[in-house]
Amino acid sequence: MARAGGGGLLVFLLRGAALVTVAAVLLVGAARAAQLRQNYYGSSCPSAESTVRSVISQRLQQSFAVGPGTLRLFFHDCFVRGCDASVMLMAPNGDDESHSGADATLSPDAVDAINKAKAAVEALPGCAGKVSCADILAMAARDVVSLLGGPNYAVELGRLDGKTFNRAIVKHVLPGPGFNLDQLNSLFAQNGLTQTDMIALSGAHTIGVTHCDKFVRRIYTFKQRLAWNPPMNLDFLRSLRRVCPINYSPTAFAMLDVTTPKVFDNAYFNNLRYNKGLLASDQVLFTDRRSRPTVNVFAANSTAFYEAFIAAMAKLGRIGVKTGGDGEIRRVCTAVN
Repeated sequence: MARAGGGGLLVFLLRGAALVTVAAVLLVGAARAAQLRQNYYGSSCPSAESTVRSVISQRLQQSFAVGPGTLRLFFHDCFVRGCDASVMLMAPNGDDESHSGADATLSPDAVDAINKAKAAVEALPGCAGKVSCADILAMAARDVVSLLGGPNYAVELGRLDGKTFNRAIVKHVLPGPGFNLDQLNSLFAQNGLTQTDMIALSGAHTIGVTHCDKFVRRIYTFKQRLAWNPPMNLDFLRSLRRVCPINYSPTAFAMLDVTTPKVFDNAYFNNLRYNKGLLASDQVLFTDRRSRPTVNVFAANSTAFYEAFIAAMAKLGRIGVKTGGDGEIRRVCTAVN
């Protein structure tokens, strides 16, 4: 009995220490995020935001992939090492984040758009070395949302760029296409995001595509009784099998939102109510009764979705902000100074 009691005390102390550690990390993160503010470059580079928007608008007209690609860049960047533009760094030997797992399919057009926006800002009088790539990526993410019909909103700025990257952790910190609600909630909670935040950010799937390898298992082993594979509308299933036959091309893809794939709106959530979620991790948001009410609210009220999305993007943009010697303002986004 005494031994059991001692073990219980040890577990209690260890848990307490872990909670203190987590709390300390959150406090550090909050302190670093406190440096962010709207209109950060109002004095140092007042034309930065309008210049970024102009470049992104031009590139979006040339390639629609810039829209969803930029949102994906921002999300992946923040989830892997914090919002520090480490996802933009390129290593000569290919040993960088952009060549690892899920990041290997990041849009080249989106990367190019960010690089061009950075070059344009650097060329502004008095702006060289003033605006970070991390901030340009955050601005661009906002811009593609509003340019594609979604809400326009102010972005908190003041991030520094990271000096390193970590290819090895990419596959461990990003959500998978087959994740269930518990897995999604756990991963997002590790970054200080709630279930509502997660559902709102998933709404970014209202634009863009995904390749067949991300959902082919779902459409060819489809049975509604399988817990890992949520229900799917049968007409939708048949259409996906035409797009992605068993011997599908590696370049074949399907739209994440079959209704309005090039408009940032709340159609994604309406699709889920009709079992037209492409990825299992999409459809589970409606299938699971714990998240279904939020999906219903967002499907019925675009304003509610937009407000939740803006709030979630702000929280996402505060993850892992670099300060002081931990960061720098890169001259070019693909290489450290």
